[in-house]
Amino acid sequence: MSENSLPLQNKVAIVTGASRGIGAAIAETLARRGAKVAITFTSDSSIDATEQLVKKIKGFGTSADAIKIQADLRDVSSAKHIVDATVQAFGPTIHILVNNAGYAGQPKPIGTITIEDYSSIFDVNVRGVFFMTEAIVPYLPENGGRIINIGSVAGRIGFPQHSVYCASKAAVEGFTRCWAAELGPQGHTVNQINPGAVDTDMLKGFGSGGVELAKNTPFENRYGQPQEIAEVASFLVDGSSRWITGQVISASGGLAMY
Repeated sequence: MSENSLPLQNKVAIVTGASRGIGAAIAETLARRGAKVAITFTSDSSIDATEQLVKKIKGFGTSADAIKIQADLRDVSSAKHIVDATVQAFGPTIHILVNNAGYAGQPKPIGTITIEDYSSIFDVNVRGVFFMTEAIVPYLPENGGRIINIGSVAGRIGFPQHSVYCASKAAVEGFTRCWAAELGPQGHTVNQINPGAVDTDMLKGFGSGGVELAKNTPFENRYGQPQEIAEVASFLVDGSSRWITGQVISASGGLAMY
């Protein structure tokens, strides 16, 4: 793709939880289309993977660029830290936010779930999404801002022993619709992608249940790949998708059909 044909040239994006899996695939895909991407990660164990992704993006030889930002979205001050670092690196406008960071926790039946279990999931999946979005709104362009929330088919399917995780992803759908209505008059879109069984580290937390999900996926009875989710995100941030907002898209190979 030539420099002149890059659809996201001069656009700035933040992708949370992008050291690996779906987040890394989205960050790389946006960068390949010309975006400057702030990649966030949480744990020290992800430093090397994130540095390699930044190095790869910087090597594209186009307008693409990347920085890494270590931040734990369970800390409400992290959102400001991420935005400040992005603005310092790439300028005062943030065109794209992908709220990808998420945490599933361990399967636990009702009656054994502690307040710590509950908070560890909701603080990342719900509170983190809220404050991250709130933080970038003042930096959106005059029109054409794009916000994508990464949910899960779990938000609409009842998975035993995953009640807190499923509820957290359902909550984000409420954010998506309300923010689309609130930010639409300013020319911004807000949408959500609900992946199904995608071949990521998080899926391993579902144990044998993940294998069953793949078997029950109509399209080729397989796991999805992170890149397949990234392509949907790439479409939603493009100018050609501006008439799509407030939508929840099941990118699940037909596992969930809305």
